[in-house]
Amino acid sequence: MGGGARLGGRARHARPGRGVAGGALPRTGRLAAGRGEGEQVKVLLVTALVTGGVAAHVRMLATGLAGSGHRVVVACPAATAHRIGPPEDVTYVPLPVGSRARPAQDRRAVAVLARTMAGADVVHAHGLRAGALAATARRASRARPRLVVTTHNAAPEGRAARAVYAVLEQIVAHGADLVLGVSPDLVDRARRAGARGAAPAVVPAATRAVPTPEERQDARARVRRGLGLDPGGGVRVLVTVGRLAAQKDQMTLVDAMEQVATTWRRSVDGPPPVLLVVGEGPDRPALEARAASTHERTDVRLVGHRDDVPDLLLAADVAISSARWEGQPVWLQEALQAGTPVVATDVGGTATVLGDAGVLVDAATGGRGGTAQRLAGAVSRVLRDEALRSDLGARALVRAAGLPTAEDALAAALAAYLDGPTSA
Repeated sequence: MGGGARLGGRARHARPGRGVAGGALPRTGRLAAGRGEGEQVKVLLVTALVTGGVAAHVRMLATGLAGSGHRVVVACPAATAHRIGPPEDVTYVPLPVGSRARPAQDRRAVAVLARTMAGADVVHAHGLRAGALAATARRASRARPRLVVTTHNAAPEGRAARAVYAVLEQIVAHGADLVLGVSPDLVDRARRAGARGAAPAVVPAATRAVPTPEERQDARARVRRGLGLDPGGGVRVLVTVGRLAAQKDQMTLVDAMEQVATTWRRSVDGPPPVLLVVGEGPDRPALEARAASTHERTDVRLVGHRDDVPDLLLAADVAISSARWEGQPVWLQEALQAGTPVVATDVGGTATVLGDAGVLVDAATGGRGGTAQRLAGAVSRVLRDEALRSDLGARALVRAAGLPTAEDALAAALAAYLDGPTSA
């Protein structure tokens, strides 16, 4: 299968690419350009209410920085601190910030940050909301630590929400020394908003060993038994992972599976495929209803939150993403590490993650119906073609070996912290 081949209409192989970064502390002097490598850096990490990948990314940075001998304080709400967990040698400062703007509460958050950043060499905020609060706090503070902001999400749907996003984007662009984006489109947005510096972030998955054929076979049998399927019955299993919400758009994936079912011939293709939808979220009731409406034609199972996602991916015949936008999806990196063929919508930073190891499907034209049709075509082709699955699996393992690691992300973050002067 050569690079650039089209599968399922406008589906194609992913483009090559690799993501790159990325109480008050006692103060011992301003961070300056040319500071020696290996010198201790005092870092204040800031987040608002975050879940999933953002919380994991902040935890990775906090753990890595502290483990490398740097001083780390994390300012965040209590709920976020619980998700991040307690890395050793990391101090938490409660940050009074909720899920939406509240002027009085946000003023208190700015005051907390202004006091806390007094001893920091660098402030690294995650998300536009946290970045805007940090930029405002730095203006109100006598301290002038370097401010780096990582943007993790695209603009939300809805006119009012997009307007708020645009305002926060402007505050961050003009208040930060450097804006890191988890996908190329976010980097472009930061530049258009007037950021003095903008670059890609590094968001790695945990590194896992290449699975052996025995480990893959064991996982396939174990997962299928747990699903009530015959381990040797030839049932194709697809897996998607993510919060059940509009951005991940699992509804379109159910539509695609219904289209796959219309052309699936048991006598030729074998038992109908099973789709496992891993995750929880606000769209669960609607998704359950949609899946139930197709149950006579499809086998779609909402399995909720799972602690065995690596096993599920290792057991899957195909990992599939129908997201409307993604940054550098960690779960797709984990699918590559498992050597699992990937079919995904070509959105955000997905192509950056997959390189030439997956099948990308256009999600920009034809609305939800067009995306579902193209996903169905790509999935049907991959499920029916064993040689194609084998080739995609081999490409996945090669790609996984070239993905950035936690060490790469830490090095990129430190480079961002040390690279260039602090703005006044």
